[in-house]
Amino acid sequence: MTAQPPSVDSHAAAAPDLTAPGILRRMACWTYEGMLLFAVVFVAGWLFSTLGQMRDAMDARRPLLQAFLFIVFGVYFTWFWARGQTLAMKTWGIRVVDRAGRPLSQRRALLRYFWSWLWFLPPLAVLAPLKLRGPEIAVLWLGWVAVWALLSRFHPQRQFWHDALAGTRLVSAPTRGR
Repeated sequence: MTAQPPSVDSHAAAAPDLTAPGILRRMACWTYEGMLLFAVVFVAGWLFSTLGQMRDAMDARRPLLQAFLFIVFGVYFTWFWARGQTLAMKTWGIRVVDRAGRPLSQRRALLRYFWSWLWFLPPLAVLAPLKLRGPEIAVLWLGWVAVWALLSRFHPQRQFWHDALAGTRLVSAPTRGR
């Protein structure tokens, strides 16, 4: 028996599918990620406040806690994205890769982390001086999130703009059967 050369079709099948998952699936994953981050915030905040002996939520070291959480989130996302997926992304069958479909380097994952703050910083910067109440802030912030998510419809590959800026993309990943 002689080995047959691979056909052209088998090479096409080996090429990764770089189409973006649907926006509803990506936003469901984003929401689930936010729920999972409650545990990360709880543990990190508890650790910081216990070791720092913070007795009051309005402690003068509150900016240090916020900086600590920013670093903890950065480590969390950079580590998981460099491995392809967070737990929420695994659950929703989404993977993050670079533009060519390769796994992210630590540097590219960190760059994506910084650009992903475009989901939060613009509304926070605009809303901070307005002295609005919680429900008003929530409505305006959620409005920004919806607009930012819908702006992906204007990207040629339907990617979120922070992914385009970071040179990354979200793609569908096969989920393992149970």
